Amino acid sequence: MKAFTKLLAAFALLVSFNNIASAGESKTFVVVTSGETEVQGMAMVLSMQALKNGSDVRILLCGSGGDIALKSKKSMALKPINKSPRQMMMGLMSKGVTVEVCALYMPNRDLSEADLVDGIKGVTPPVIGTYMADPSVRYFSF
Repeated sequence: MKAFTKLLAAFALLVSFNNIASAGESKTFVVVTSGETEVQGMAMVLSMQALKNGSDVRILLCGSGGDIALKSKKSMALKPINKSPRQMMMGLMSKGVTVEVCALYMPNRDLSEADLVDGIKGVTPPVIGTYMADPSVRYFSF
């Protein structure tokens, strides 16, 4: 039942992402807090769909979801695409998607930006708060 619920939620988000582009919304904000590989992977897959549908995508990683940004952390490849969430995230970054870790992530793990995959930085609450307050931003959490 749990897998069905996740699948249903993913489908609803995919429909929402498709509606974003058709409704003229241009910004998609994806927050990943889950440490589950499949959830992280779905966040990246749906972020790519939003990007392909013309939305400007920004990703915030926090909690165990932030571990995807660690150079030292490995993640398994997911079927059927045979890519890990990190590989998908880096593909998004190569297409101009901004990926950041929340302000609480690094200090509470005694980490610095040197521990993160190149191109990922920490972001402060005022910056994210301003972004979230923009009425054209659609917010999704995984």
